[in-house]
Amino acid sequence: MKILYADSELIIRQANQEDAELILDFIKSLAEYEKLSDEVSATPELIRKTMFTDKKYAECIIAFYNQIPAAFAVYYFNYSTFKAKPGLYLEDLFVQPEFRNRGIGKKMLSLLAKIAFDNDCARFEWSVLDWNVLAIEFYESLGAFPLSDWTTFRMSVNEIETLAKKLLD
Repeated sequence: MKILYADSELIIRQANQEDAELILDFIKSLAEYEKLSDEVSATPELIRKTMFTDKKYAECIIAFYNQIPAAFAVYYFNYSTFKAKPGLYLEDLFVQPEFRNRGIGKKMLSLLAKIAFDNDCARFEWSVLDWNVLAIEFYESLGAFPLSDWTTFRMSVNEIETLAKKLLD
């Protein structure tokens, strides 16, 4: 177990495969907060397969406040062609409501910034729902800024399959 930060109340460590159920609990809590519970199809098995095998797609850190699971963050490395360097993308950061306003989110973002710095990342990026004003204000207070010139596009499984089949037509 790799401890990334520790003080008398807070421990933040790298997640391991034994944390798959806990990670799923955090994902479900986040989805409920974002009013997207019906979109969660993750399972502990899928989490283990995609985060804790030789071909992992993401990594996770977990914060414990007085030994109680308080927060998690899932991130992965991407690549900037313009910079010819890696970037760190924060997929999810969630602090359980009862643990907010204790500096946990700030510590987690600081640790992620250190991971980005240590890996010579050119960028550290994430998305936030436009209605989440408290999160936006928090991120701006840390020096983050919104990218107003970009629009996020997404394809889900059905669209991916349809487009992929067009290659075969």
